[in-house]
Amino acid sequence: MITLLHRVPLRHALLLAVLMASPAQADPAKQSCDVPAYLLTSESSLPKVKAAVKPDGKLNVLVVGSRSSVIGLSDHSAAYPTRLQTYLSERLPGVTVDVALELQVKKTAEEMAPTLGKLVEDRKPDLVIWQTGTVDAMRQVDGDDFRNALDDGVAAMQKAGTDVILMNLQYSPRTESMISGSAYLDNMRVVAQQHDAPLFDRFAIMRQWNENGDFDLFSPAPGTAGMELAKRVHDCLGRALSAFVIETAHIKTADLRIQR
Repeated sequence: MITLLHRVPLRHALLLAVLMASPAQADPAKQSCDVPAYLLTSESSLPKVKAAVKPDGKLNVLVVGSRSSVIGLSDHSAAYPTRLQTYLSERLPGVTVDVALELQVKKTAEEMAPTLGKLVEDRKPDLVIWQTGTVDAMRQVDGDDFRNALDDGVAAMQKAGTDVILMNLQYSPRTESMISGSAYLDNMRVVAQQHDAPLFDRFAIMRQWNENGDFDLFSPAPGTAGMELAKRVHDCLGRALSAFVIETAHIKTADLRIQR
C-alpha cells in the first residue's frame, strides 16, 4: 500500500492548468498515451533496483514530489505514485513493490536538498524518484543555484545508498508563455549526466501527448470531466514511469515469470 507522509491542500492555479484540462477532441482509439522508446531509455542504470528485483524480493521506491504528485485527485489511489506501484507489481511477478510518497510542498530544490540524505538513511529505499523544478521555475530561481542544489541533493542520496531518478517539470501550453522552464530542464539534464542518474523526461512526454491529441492540456475542464482526465494523465505517467524503471534497470521480466 502506498504511504502518504504529508497531506496538503489541493490548490494552485498553475498546476491545475496542467491536470485540470479537457479531453482532446480526437479519435478515442488514438488516445493511447503511448511513449516513444527513446523517452523510456537511459544510458544510466539502476543497480540497486536490479539487485532488489528477484523472486520473493522487495523493491522499495520513494517518490519525493511536489503538489503535482496528487493535485486534482481527491483519491490518492489514482495518483501516479500509486499507479507506478500497481504497474511495477504487475510487471514484476513475485516481487513485493512498495512506493511511498514524501510531499515537499512549495519547496525549491535548494530547500529540499539538505534533507534528502537523511531521508534516504531513515527510509532506506532502493530508488528515489525526485520530482522537482516547477517551484524553482515559478520563483525564477537562479539557474546556477538550482543546478548546485540538484547536485548536492543527488550526491547526498547516492552517498546514502540509493539509486536516483530525476523527474523534470510538467508540460503545460497554458503556462509556457508565462514561465520559461528551459533553463531548469537543461540543468536537470546536466546534473543527471554528471551523477549517472537517469532522467525521466516528464516534460517531453506530456508535450508529446498534447501534440498527438491524447490529451488537451490547454483548455480547462470543470468538475467531473477534469477529475477524470487528471486520473488518466496520472495513470499514463505511472505506466510510462514503470516502463522506464524496468528498462533502465535492465530487468528481464520474462526471467521472473520463469523462476516462479
